[in-house]
Parts: sequence; structure tokens; C-alpha cells
Amino acid sequence: MNKDKFSFKSIPGWLYTLAIFGVLYATGLHTEVLGGVQRLMLATGLKNADVPTAIEPPTPATLTATTEPMAGAGFQMTDLEGKVVAFESLKGKVIFMNVWATWCPPCIAEMPNIQSLYEKVGSDKIAFVMLSVDQKGMDKVKKFIDKKGFTFPVYMPASQMPEEFQSQAIPTTYIISPEGKIVAQQNGMAEYDTPEVIEFLQKLAGK
Repeated sequence: MNKDKFSFKSIPGWLYTLAIFGVLYATGLHTEVLGGVQRLMLATGLKNADVPTAIEPPTPATLTATTEPMAGAGFQMTDLEGKVVAFESLKGKVIFMNVWATWCPPCIAEMPNIQSLYEKVGSDKIAFVMLSVDQKGMDKVKKFIDKKGFTFPVYMPASQMPEEFQSQAIPTTYIISPEGKIVAQQNGMAEYDTPEVIEFLQKLAGK
């Protein structure tokens, strides 16, 4: 009586795929892999990323006429050295604020182009706030940033997130005027190192 011999060829392809994803999840590499795929999609144009739609900044007269408080007033953040920073201390600068997490593949995918943008326009007039909402503590965030070699300023919430910064999407990016008004908001992954965004930030900063 002949018995069926085992053959790897008899294993369904979906089982191989399931096994690969199982290993990636078990080792914690799934976020990196998915982020890399999405970054490739951005770079090759297979995924068209949105950019802030408010290309023309408000006029100085419009911004100074308002008496409303700054967006995020009262919000406290902690930098990766443990120093508490008041969000209001950034008033007077253009603020590029990105809400992200280490477990978020789209966040990881867009970070290299945010780093590139930071290297081009970060200054005493344009502040970057990379706000991590990780729940597993600062050490995980710090190790991630060090591993990637990013140099933009990274913070974590030290108080409750203001209502205006609460979004159903992650990542979410806000551009805030020197007068403290949100002038652009992008929900989800995007390409920011573009001539349009650079010009927008520089005009808003009065450069």
C-alpha cells in the first residue's frame, strides 16, 4: 500500500504568507516592514500622498486681528531628556506638528521626508514638534529615534491632549501660524518635503 509522501509543494501559498507574517509579528518587525513598503509607495508614486491644501498663508492683518487663544494653550509636553515644555512657549514661531507612534507604519513611512524637511527649514522661526503618543514609555521612543538617526525635536504628552489636536487618524500633521492658529491639517500619511510645503512654511514665517 503506497503512502502519500510529504512535499513542500503541497503546502498552500497562503500558509507560507501566514507564516511569514507570524514571524514578523512575533519579532516586532511587521511595523518596520509595512512602513518600508509604504515609504516605497510614496517614493515611486504608487501612492499619491495628500499635502496641506492651504497654500496661501493668511495675511498678517487677519491673524493679528483675532483675540482667540493659541491652539494648544495650556498643553504640556516632555522632550526626550525629560524636560517639560509648554506648547505656548512656541508662540511666535511657525509650528510643524506631527502626531505619531512607533507602532504606526504610515508614521514610520513619512518620517524620513519630515526629517529632510526639518533639515531644510527648521530654524528659530519654524519649530518642529514630533509628538509621540506611544503608551509604552519614553525609552521605546528614544531607542526608535536613536536607531533611525532622526534629529528633529521629539516630545511626548505631559498633559491631556487638547481637543483641537485630537484626530481619528494617525499620523496627523498640523501647521500652526506664529499667532497660534491652525492653518493646515493633514490626516494620514503625506509627502512634506516638497517645494509647495517649503514655500508655505517660509511664507508663513515671513521669510
